[in-house]
Amino acid sequence: MLPTRRSRLLPTLLLSLLTASLASAQTAAPAKSFPDASTSPLSIEAMRARSYPGSAFTVRQTLRAGSTYSRQVVSYQSDGLRINALLTVPTGTPPKGGWPAIVFNHGYIPPNEYRTTERYVAYQDAFARAGFVTLKSDYRGHGSSQGEAVGGYYDPGYTVDVLNAAASLRKDRRVNAARLGMWGHSMGGALTLRSMVVEPGWFRAGVIWAGVVAPYDLLQNGWTRGPGAEVIPRTARRRGEEVRAKYGTVEQNPAFWRAVSPNSYLNDLAGPLQLHQGTADVEVPVTFHQALEKGLKAAGKPFTAYVYPGDNHNLSRNLGTALSRSVAFFKAHL
Repeated sequence: MLPTRRSRLLPTLLLSLLTASLASAQTAAPAKSFPDASTSPLSIEAMRARSYPGSAFTVRQTLRAGSTYSRQVVSYQSDGLRINALLTVPTGTPPKGGWPAIVFNHGYIPPNEYRTTERYVAYQDAFARAGFVTLKSDYRGHGSSQGEAVGGYYDPGYTVDVLNAAASLRKDRRVNAARLGMWGHSMGGALTLRSMVVEPGWFRAGVIWAGVVAPYDLLQNGWTRGPGAEVIPRTARRRGEEVRAKYGTVEQNPAFWRAVSPNSYLNDLAGPLQLHQGTADVEVPVTFHQALEKGLKAAGKPFTAYVYPGDNHNLSRNLGTALSRSVAFFKAHL
């Protein structure tokens, strides 16, 4: 049987389509390239390469003393900026080598509303009464601290400030530099985890409450906030948008986001962590707590995790229990 005209045209049509497809592929725009993670000051390796000298404390204001400790608003130097902080020092005779100390990292508070002596009063008091020096940094751009408020997730500034706070404590003659810990809530939890992998030799233990401690893929694609959550202003999201525009999204450039995530460096932690999370937290999902647990298990690192059914972002229903557990943890490890 002779081929029909349609059957004779089919090979020619396929050849034309193939030729057009190849030509289109050759003229298509190349995949977008992004700068290497080493160019970002947010990368863990870049943060490890810089120094955190801190400074001597300057007393700005002496406050009414607590039951067993003094309270002062002090300042220290960070990136050439004057950063204010609330310092507590136990009264009485210090142990040999000096008092153990805790760098206290507060969570997100609108910087223009932040006041050094407000919020976290009961939290800091619990550690101060237990015999720890505590230092709650305001961070740059908060209250009367100099500099621009840059956010805690896409800019290294706040981490630089708390590492310089730690360095300032390590210089203080009242403090035992070998007995230093770090406590963080929410955004402060992110700063705690990042600080502890940037300078692992400085910190013997860390406690994180309701921390923003997930890897960046979950941070960007799985941060669901519940009804009644605090409205985050547009300016607080700007840094993340700028970083994604320059380095790409998690899907476009996963290597970059691994390089800036402290969760990629959990093997380097030098001390144990204690984690606390409420299941009714509308600000930070339980999945972040679970992601860090999973990462610590994979890294073979010691940790203790507490989950509080029905409790909120501040663990208000279990505050006494959570504080008691945190104090006992630091007493055991600092």
